[in-house]
Amino acid sequence: MFDGFLSQGPIFIVCLVFMLGVVVVIHELGHYFAGRYFGAGVESFSVGFGKPIFERSDKRGTRWRVNWIPLGGFVKFVGESQLPGDVGKIEQGPVGKPFHEIGVWPRIAIAAAGPVANFILAALIFAVFFYFNGAYQARVGVTSVVEGGAAAEAGIEAGDIFVSMGGEAVDNAGALQTIVSMSSNKKLRTIVERDGEEVELNVTPQRQMRENAVGQVQALGTIGITLQELRDTAQRIHYNPVESLAMGGAQTWDTVAKTTDMIGRMITGKEALSSLSGPVAIGDISRRVVNRTMANSEVPLTTRINALFWSMMTICAAVSVGIGFFNLLPLPVLDGGHIVFNCYEAFAGKPLPARIQEGALMAGMFLLLGMFVFITWGDVLETGLFNGA
Repeated sequence: MFDGFLSQGPIFIVCLVFMLGVVVVIHELGHYFAGRYFGAGVESFSVGFGKPIFERSDKRGTRWRVNWIPLGGFVKFVGESQLPGDVGKIEQGPVGKPFHEIGVWPRIAIAAAGPVANFILAALIFAVFFYFNGAYQARVGVTSVVEGGAAAEAGIEAGDIFVSMGGEAVDNAGALQTIVSMSSNKKLRTIVERDGEEVELNVTPQRQMRENAVGQVQALGTIGITLQELRDTAQRIHYNPVESLAMGGAQTWDTVAKTTDMIGRMITGKEALSSLSGPVAIGDISRRVVNRTMANSEVPLTTRINALFWSMMTICAAVSVGIGFFNLLPLPVLDGGHIVFNCYEAFAGKPLPARIQEGALMAGMFLLLGMFVFITWGDVLETGLFNGA
């Protein structure tokens, strides 16, 4: 049962370290440069957690560390309360002001700078992708409809051509599959073209366990149809540098909007909490993409490597958006929690009492640990480790 999975261990680890390494370093550099701009002393810049495997101090007294657990990172400013034991503690040595002396609005800007750096990274990656690859468009038709499925109940027929679904244009099969997968039990206003005329229908995808695009088994929205792109309508749209930047920004915003919608649906019980993904899922998805891309021996090696490069870059962009979004959640140990603390100080004219800060940070740590265990267990199940997949 474990042989197939363990044989992929090196690929899994390399993909995980690469994805998280790039995204985490950019995130922490956002905090670091914002802090330097506002004159804050930086005690340490750490990639990973646990004991350091590499450490050196620069001329400003900042410790640069690479730690042995490659799952995240942090920037510690002088006098910053990141953990319960940090409240009221001011480190000596680094050049710069203690964190509480730089002002509340600079502290808010520093906390927000990490997620903002993630969004900028994602937008740039998407922009580069659109510049070199353009965007593929093709009309999508229905070849068959499963009896009793959501599409059949809504009145979709073989031969229909999708125009839009849920307010989004359907310009290729992948776009349609994404909309359906993320909308289980949600009524979607759908427009199809039938015999030259547009017909409006309401389709409600049913949640079913099935494989996603990379072979993981998840609870996803399904409507019960087979699709075919109309080859005579296929085209690739090319963009100049300015248009590519605009497309990169739009793609990043769309990813943030979809993430927000998905989180809202989880909170209201409309989507399974198992849809959340963590480090294990990132490594597993990357591993599967590597295997599927490189296994196609009929395609020239250079073509496979090129396809793999762009696949990994777009995954990296999506991970960057996810980490930026997650860190904005208002949990005390995350950037969003620090923003909430500082907003309170800005409007109340004084910081939260030390005891309340310590209690909130402790509660946030336990909540974050619980989320990590829950998400990681779900990710492990999706790898197929216990079913021989």
